[in-house]
Amino acid sequence: MLAQRPIYDQEHDLFRDTVRRFAAEEIAPHFARWEEAGIVDRSYWAKGAETGLLCPQVPETYGGLGGDFRFNAVIIEELWYAGFAGPAADFSVHNDVCCGYLMSYGTEEQKQKWLPRMISGETVCAIAMTEPGTGSDLQGIRTRAMREGDEYVISGQKTFISNGQMCDLVIVVTRTNREGGSRGMSLILVETDRPGFRRGRNLDKLGHLSADTSELFFDDVRVPVENLLGAEGGAMAQLMTELPQERLTIAVQSMAAAQKAYDITVDYVRQRTAFGKAIAEMQNTRFKLADIKAELAVGWAFIDQCLAKHVKHELTQVDASMAKLWATEMQGRIVDQCVQFFGGYGFMREYEICRLYADARVMRIYGGASEIMRELISRSL
Repeated sequence: MLAQRPIYDQEHDLFRDTVRRFAAEEIAPHFARWEEAGIVDRSYWAKGAETGLLCPQVPETYGGLGGDFRFNAVIIEELWYAGFAGPAADFSVHNDVCCGYLMSYGTEEQKQKWLPRMISGETVCAIAMTEPGTGSDLQGIRTRAMREGDEYVISGQKTFISNGQMCDLVIVVTRTNREGGSRGMSLILVETDRPGFRRGRNLDKLGHLSADTSELFFDDVRVPVENLLGAEGGAMAQLMTELPQERLTIAVQSMAAAQKAYDITVDYVRQRTAFGKAIAEMQNTRFKLADIKAELAVGWAFIDQCLAKHVKHELTQVDASMAKLWATEMQGRIVDQCVQFFGGYGFMREYEICRLYADARVMRIYGGASEIMRELISRSL
């Protein structure tokens, strides 16, 4: 299901082979150790850069491949289908979220400085939105950046930040105007070697274990005004423009992971026996797997429609919200049913389906919870 879809051409298919080899050679041998450690090796980023897997959509002018977002989607699909949610999420935050903000809102000087370093793996990027107590309510953020001469002085706390332990550059969502409401927020680039920046603990999660996720603290961190990303006070508009890509990214992640859960379950039920025959021969098994196959087919069709729109810069917030809502909720249903087919073994972490189940739960939360997606969709009724 991942390959041979009309949305992709031969160039994407060749790139897919490269990503598959990377997953087998550079992730698989280390994955168990990374899951145990709660973080990947820094060399993972260097290897990804060597293979061309970092920010493939960046124009050749800045050292990128000059591809469209479908190259990003190929990376997402293959790494998530391989079952490596943690390392895949690391790349995705860097490639599919952070890079978009630099490309869309960065000055030429900012692009020249940061995009080549992101492509080479020298600079790992994170975006800091969520704060304790705010969750999806971005207007409730308290982190502040007060201007003093030619500098911003940033104070505040962020949490659940992907790439938080590894990052060298953070795109910080912060208030630059106390009175401005949603128009008082800005995006500011913060290098993590600046005095006053601190990393908290690497958070202990249910799933995505090898994706480092952290608390970040900003104690009067001074950055030059040139680190402002886009217009001062323009963060909410910037976020609303870029979040559809992030939500499409999550939808693609969910589709690939759900497909993997289905495929390994089909293999398992053909081998597992009960009452003298393979459980694949039982009508209940066949009917439930038929439902899952139909859901996956419909899901891929809609995702490919969204990818086609996004490549033409026509993906709307509603389209992306529907994709994320449907794909992540569907993933939850499918993986839960697949665990049921594995029986007690499905509850054992040595079985891949158990990890797929744990990794699936956050998909309905991060990038905007399902309830937020429903709110956004309902506004278009």
